Amino acid sequence: MKLTADYPKIWLALFVLAGWLAGRLAPHGPGWLAGWGLVLALAGLALMIWAGWTMRRAQTTVDPHGQPRHLVTSGPFRLSRNPIYVADAMILAGLCLAFRAPLAALPLVAGFVLVISARFIPHEEQRLAQAFPEAFATYRQRTRRWL
Repeated sequence: MKLTADYPKIWLALFVLAGWLAGRLAPHGPGWLAGWGLVLALAGLALMIWAGWTMRRAQTTVDPHGQPRHLVTSGPFRLSRNPIYVADAMILAGLCLAFRAPLAALPLVAGFVLVISARFIPHEEQRLAQAFPEAFATYRQRTRRWL
């Protein structure tokens, strides 16, 4: 495990904090969205647990800085090459709704996706391509990065 504070969950926490602040400083949107936001956040958490469990079962790392031992293409990885990041985006969007900051959700989720796409995914995919050149090339062609 690389000793760094640069992890997706730290970025997620910063974006969630921004959503919380937006909801505290200028709450907006109908109150019923808050309940649906919690449902969306819980669905994201369930997806994250499923993806993490799938990776653990395959005996490979969930550390974005780690060296993969196996290419995981089953479970939620059939639908997305990055289901944990999709789950993070769902959690962020859901919490923005729950914080009564629906107008902040779109720019915050877009910003989070941009950060993850720039800081983590290229390096992870490079390690996968080096470790599993043919298998990853095939997987990359048939499975989208996000959805």
